[in-house]
Amino acid sequence: MTEHKNIYAALMAAQQEFGQVTKGSTNPAFRSKYADLADVANVVIPTLSRQGVAVLHYMTGENLSVMRTEFVHASSETKVNCDIPLIVDKQNMQGMKSATTYAKRIGLESLSGIAPEDDDGNQAAKSPPKPEPKKPAGPPREAVDAAKASLFNADSLDALKAIWMDLPAPVRAMQDVERAKDARKAELETAPPSAKTEIDDEIPFG
Repeated sequence: MTEHKNIYAALMAAQQEFGQVTKGSTNPAFRSKYADLADVANVVIPTLSRQGVAVLHYMTGENLSVMRTEFVHASSETKVNCDIPLIVDKQNMQGMKSATTYAKRIGLESLSGIAPEDDDGNQAAKSPPKPEPKKPAGPPREAVDAAKASLFNADSLDALKAIWMDLPAPVRAMQDVERAKDARKAELETAPPSAKTEIDDEIPFG
């Protein structure tokens, strides 16, 4: 084991020895290879050990919400560390295990300086989920209320028909507007003959 003055000298020597990180895991969603925690640790930890550096992982911070990765140079008792927030997707032990494992991997990569290509992340970035198409906005509430009022005030079937045909198609498509038209039509059809305008046939809308 080589003696070094401090953690920085030991880490510099280790960085000259770090080999290639083997991608030993497969992401089934993208059918691609990526380097997981074990792949990174198999390269970083033995190399640091040969330089007299121990690797520690432990949870810290408020409510143990951070995973700290620490490189400690034994002979000089100097150290460097990196804190990664624990983002737990599922509130159970499996979710915690996944978060801590990923945080340890990020900590090792950050402190050691190695940068394995992460096909898992690259593929996810290249293939983002397609956003759902936005539904077209309906007509303003004021236009709907005005249409309903006009239909309610129609004093004959002819007037009701004219008002209905003049309404914009999006307003006519609103269920409450159509219900208002149907309700007023029924009222006019059942009104006393003196209150109705004579017409040859029914209003051609339904």
